[in-house]
Amino acid sequence: MLFLRQVAGDLFGLLFPELCNGCGTQILRGEEMICTSCLYDLPYTDFHLFSDNAVAKLFWGRIICGHAMAMLYFRKGSKVQQLIHRLKYKNQPGLGLLLGRLLGERLLASGNYTDTELIIPVPLHIRKERNRGYNQSKSIADGVALVLGIPVADAQLIRHRETTSQTGKGRYHRFENMRSVFSVPHPENINHKHILLVDDVVTTGSTLEACGITLLNCGIRKLSIVAVACTA
Repeated sequence: MLFLRQVAGDLFGLLFPELCNGCGTQILRGEEMICTSCLYDLPYTDFHLFSDNAVAKLFWGRIICGHAMAMLYFRKGSKVQQLIHRLKYKNQPGLGLLLGRLLGERLLASGNYTDTELIIPVPLHIRKERNRGYNQSKSIADGVALVLGIPVADAQLIRHRETTSQTGKGRYHRFENMRSVFSVPHPENINHKHILLVDDVVTTGSTLEACGITLLNCGIRKLSIVAVACTA
């Protein structure tokens, strides 16, 4: 019976091959959504090994942040941009789960995030999440949670107002665009806790800054920030 299942699976793979989300080549047995070659060649930052990395420095003087990092460098036209695009716009929440697991492995290796008590993804407005079908940051957070063994609390931070696109805006206008966008419906649930805030890509950090300020104003014990990629 197992042999027949393998034959059926191989035949299905020949007729309907699963393609790598990074390069478009056929996924082989044992690979998952991203081929081994792409996983090896991705531009990893190793920011989890350095407390004074470029993402951490981005928030210096802006919010009190215990630790911050991103796993990959984001460049236009790169495989990382392809992965993020497919995660956000091609109905690929499973890709977020995989990237989150890869991110979680680095957080575990760094030792700086093991005392985290709750993981909170950057929220989408309910209308955008309904149209997309999922929140890509929540998918990433779920992957991180699988590795760290820490619960995801996506209902603790909400985006109650839609905003105009951040594309083309500078740091100041990006932050102004995000002012008063987020709120915490039940501050008592996060008070005195170490919160791990998760996003897909860090650019100017304005969205994460706005989220962080909202969380810090609720009396959390510590804030840490992580993302799959950064433009730094």
